[in-house]
Amino acid sequence: MPSDPRPELNKLIAALERHLEASSQRRGEDDPRVIAAYEDLADAFEAYDDALHEATGEMTPLIVVDEQLADEIVGEDRDRSGQGDDEDYDEDEDEQSYSGLDDEDYDADDRR
Repeated sequence: MPSDPRPELNKLIAALERHLEASSQRRGEDDPRVIAAYEDLADAFEAYDDALHEATGEMTPLIVVDEQLADEIVGEDRDRSGQGDDEDYDEDEDEQSYSGLDDEDYDADDRR
């Protein structure tokens, strides 16, 4: 029988509370308490997600983002798009959003 993920959930909740506490008392950009709480929170989340998957076959809809890797990917995307390191670059311009179907793309089924 798979183990109960509840102990890992409790650790995750405690890590969230520590992160909130450290963040609310932040002393500067690189406050070591906030950084440590951030890293502990990421570790606790991954442990919970693994325990949940092992016990139930389910996963949370969340991921832990590696900031350095994310910055590298954004840089690669800019290089591929020809944006380079232009100071006027706006990430929002690259995002595509779904605006729905045009009337001509939509076939209503009038049968009832």
